[in-house]
Amino acid sequence: MTNSSGDVYEKNSPSIDHAHIESIEAGNNQHLRQGTQRRLTARHAIFIAWGGTVGTGLFVTTGKGLSRGGPAFLVGSYIIISLLVYSILTAIVEMATFLPVRGGSMSHYGTQFVSRSCGFMMSTLYIYSFAILIPFELVACAIIIDFWRLPVPSAAWITIFGVSLILLNALPVRWYGDAESVFTGVKICTIFGLLILAIVLLFGGGPGHDRLGFRYWKHPGATKTVILDGHVGRLVAAVATFVGSVLPFTFTPEMIVATAGEIQSPRRNVPKAARHFTWRLIVAFIGSVMGISIICPSDAEALTAGSDAGSSPWVVGIRMAGISGLDNVINAVILVAAWSTGNAFFYLASRALHTMALEGSAPAIFKRCTAKGVPIYAVGAISLVLPLGYLTISTSALDVLYWLLNLVNTGGYISWVCCGVTYLRFRRACEVQGIPDSQLTQRSWMQPYASYVTIIVFSILCFLNAFTVFFPGHWSLGNFISGYIGLPVFIGIYAIHCFAHKSEPWVVPINEINLQISDEELSDMTLEHEAVSELSTWQRLSNIVRKRA
Repeated sequence: MTNSSGDVYEKNSPSIDHAHIESIEAGNNQHLRQGTQRRLTARHAIFIAWGGTVGTGLFVTTGKGLSRGGPAFLVGSYIIISLLVYSILTAIVEMATFLPVRGGSMSHYGTQFVSRSCGFMMSTLYIYSFAILIPFELVACAIIIDFWRLPVPSAAWITIFGVSLILLNALPVRWYGDAESVFTGVKICTIFGLLILAIVLLFGGGPGHDRLGFRYWKHPGATKTVILDGHVGRLVAAVATFVGSVLPFTFTPEMIVATAGEIQSPRRNVPKAARHFTWRLIVAFIGSVMGISIICPSDAEALTAGSDAGSSPWVVGIRMAGISGLDNVINAVILVAAWSTGNAFFYLASRALHTMALEGSAPAIFKRCTAKGVPIYAVGAISLVLPLGYLTISTSALDVLYWLLNLVNTGGYISWVCCGVTYLRFRRACEVQGIPDSQLTQRSWMQPYASYVTIIVFSILCFLNAFTVFFPGHWSLGNFISGYIGLPVFIGIYAIHCFAHKSEPWVVPINEINLQISDEELSDMTLEHEAVSELSTWQRLSNIVRKRA
C-alpha cells in the first residue's frame, strides 16, 4: 500500500530495522558476489518491455497469418491475444511486485505457490523453449542477410551472430540492458514510421497518389476460407489464424518477471515496465497488423514465397505502393530485430537455468555468478545449443529443427496455463493467510476472473495447435507429432518428478505457502524506501495516482 508520504510498502510487512539490514548485508556480501545483481534501471525496464522479444514474428510471419485468414481474422486474433496476454501480465506483475526475487523467473513462483514439481516442469519448459529459439533466430539472421546476396555462406553469419550473443551475455547485465535499449529504440522508431506510412498511404499520400482506404478489406475480402468452403471454412480459417498468431506473443509477459530479478527497485519499476508493455500490445502488435491490413492484400503471392524480408507484408505493401529503397531499410531493421530477439532469449534461457539451480533442481554450478552478477556457467551451458543453427545447411536437418521449434508453441500455452494456476494459488494463499488486497503493491480489477479465462482458453489451444491435420487429405504425421508431443512430454516431466520425490506433496497446502519477504528483499525494500523518500511531492502524488490506476 502507499503511506501518507507516498512511499510504497506492504501493509503489515516486517518492520524495517536498519541495524538488522546492515548485519544482513555484511553477512551476505559473499552471497551477493555469487548471485545476480540489480543493475537494470527503469530505462532498461521500459525499453525491454517495449521491444524485448519483438522480432521476425511481428515483422515477417504476420504475412502468413494475413494470407491464411485475411485482415479481419488477423486483426481480431491479435486483439483477443493481446487481451489474454495483458490478463497474464496483470497476474504475474502482482506476484512479482509483492515478492520480487533476485534471479527469479515464473518457475520460482510455480515452485513456491504450486509445488516443486510444477516449478521443475516450468523451468524445463522455459530452458528448452528459450534455448531452441536462439538458433532459430540465428538462422533467421542468416536468411535475412541473404536478401543482399552477399558472397558469404550462411554458416559464417550464424557463427558471427552466435559468438556476439555469447560475448554480450557474458558481460554484466547492464550491458544487456543498454544493448536492448538501443535495439528497441530502432524497432520502436521503425514501427512508428511504418504506422505513419500506412496512414499516409491510406489517404493517398504515396507516389501514385492512390488512396488505398480499406480497399483490401473489400477485395480480396476481409476474411478467407481454409480447407472447407462457406461458413465452416471461415471458422477453420479463424481458428487457424488465431493459433498461428500466438508465436509473436510467446513468453513476452514472462520476460517482465525474469528481468524483475535484476531491476533496481522492482516494486516501482516493474509496474512501470508493465504499463509500457501495455502500450506495446496496442501500438506494436495491434497497430502493426492494422497497418499491414491497409497496405498489403491477403492474396499477394510474396507473402508465402519465403522466410526473408521479401515475404514481410510491410515490404510487399511498400513495393506495391511504388516506394523504392525502403525495402533495404526494412530488411536491416528486421535483421536487428532478429538478433535482438535471439539476445533476449539467450538472457531468458540462462536466467531460467540459474533459477533452476537456485531451487536445487539443476547442478549447483549453474547458480554461481561472477563478481558482476553474471551466471557465467549457465551462460556457457546455453551457448552449447547455438550449433543447432548449422542444421539449416542440410534440408533434412532443417526439418528436424522446425520440428523442435514447433514444440515452443505448445510450451507457450502450457506456460500461460501455469501462470494462471500459480496466480490463483497465490491469491488463495493471501486469502487464507489473512493478507488483504490493500497490502499488495499492485492489484488489477481483472483478477482473479481473467486468470480463469486464460487457463481455459490456452488449455483448449493446446489441443488445437495442429488441428488441421485431422481434416481428410491433410494428415501429416510430422505435423501431428510436432504439434502435440509437447503436451504429454511436459506433463510427463511433472509426473516423473512427482514420483521421484514422493516425500514432497504433489501440491503445496495453501496454509503452508510461504508469503514472507526474505532478508535479502527486505534489504532491497529499505534501499527503495530511501530512494522514494527523496522524491518531490509531485512525484509522490504521481506514483500514488498511477498505483491506483
